[in-house]
Amino acid sequence: MTHQAAIALGQTLRVLAAAADEPAAQVSPDVVLGAHTDLEALRRAAAGADALTFDHEHVPTAHLERLVAEGVNVAPPPQALIHAQDKLVMRRRLEALGAPIPRFSAVASVDDVDVFAARIGGPVVIKTIRGGYDGRGVVLARDLAHAREAVAGYLADGVEVLLEERVAMRRELSALVARSPFGQGAAWPVVQTVQRDGICVEVIAPAPGLPGEVAAEAEALGLRLADELGVVGVLAVELFETTDGAILVNELAMRPHNSGHWTMDGARTSQFEQHLRAVLDYPLGDTAALAPVTVMGNVLGAAQTPQMSMDERVHHLMGRMPDAKVHLYGKGERPGRKIGHVNIVGGGGQGSSDDSEYVAALRERAQRAAHWLSHAEWTDGWDGH
Repeated sequence: MTHQAAIALGQTLRVLAAAADEPAAQVSPDVVLGAHTDLEALRRAAAGADALTFDHEHVPTAHLERLVAEGVNVAPPPQALIHAQDKLVMRRRLEALGAPIPRFSAVASVDDVDVFAARIGGPVVIKTIRGGYDGRGVVLARDLAHAREAVAGYLADGVEVLLEERVAMRRELSALVARSPFGQGAAWPVVQTVQRDGICVEVIAPAPGLPGEVAAEAEALGLRLADELGVVGVLAVELFETTDGAILVNELAMRPHNSGHWTMDGARTSQFEQHLRAVLDYPLGDTAALAPVTVMGNVLGAAQTPQMSMDERVHHLMGRMPDAKVHLYGKGERPGRKIGHVNIVGGGGQGSSDDSEYVAALRERAQRAAHWLSHAEWTDGWDGH
């Protein structure tokens, strides 16, 4: 998807991929095969390039610092990217910046669980400091005994963890922004993200019923953090909206993010184009929404892969829902894997994000389209034959 944006900007991409059948490698004519943990492979990918950027945060910062020392333009730079790699570094830096965050604690031993639980007087969440995503590396402890057991298991395996309070939240939000080396920033409307089993299944843009002052606060927070951390490119600030209407920072991602896929069809500038603009230090694009509401539904691999081919499923979806915008990733299907997404863009000047019936209708259509592509089943029982 970044490659699509690069073509429109007259740019070319070289892709570092572990295998030739990886999604990005399928669409780029210039592929370096190798691991993102291999310094020599990173050097080959960066050779002669104007910039080295990412679609995930797991490249070792020690390697990136080495590349910077060798003259490579790494964007975002490693001193920023570390805050998306290491949750404890992120929490401590956000605390120092005065950003709203859940209460947290580092962990040296199982006894730290009791101390932290007594301090917060409520439920505990255990998170691996590095590597967790899509619900992995997160344990919502049922009680103190469960928390101690989880921490003991991680520590026995040599995995570093931290403790956080379990926030009483209304919903999850995402503030997506971009920042260029020049220092220009841009923010898209704040969105609501819907999670199932720790995986984002739906995004509603803008977040329905979000008070204007809270939306403005979230956008300003995203832009401030991008500036304070020295981000270059797209930054997703994943947020909790608490039951009392406050916002707290949950996670950071420094790359085009699942919560921004709606921008491909629902905003004047997609997150993928904006990321490239920022990385190349172009002036940033207009982030205005093109419709009152856009809903993205993630296409997740079904428990049982349908007999009907994906090509035929796309054919039927286009026939029934010609306005659905389909984006497939070229990935093999397996249970729970993100293999694509569908955007449903509201139109005709009708409705708004404050119109619950309008939003519900768009959500139902996005869910129906995504489920069809996953399962070859219509959620409303419709039979095309």
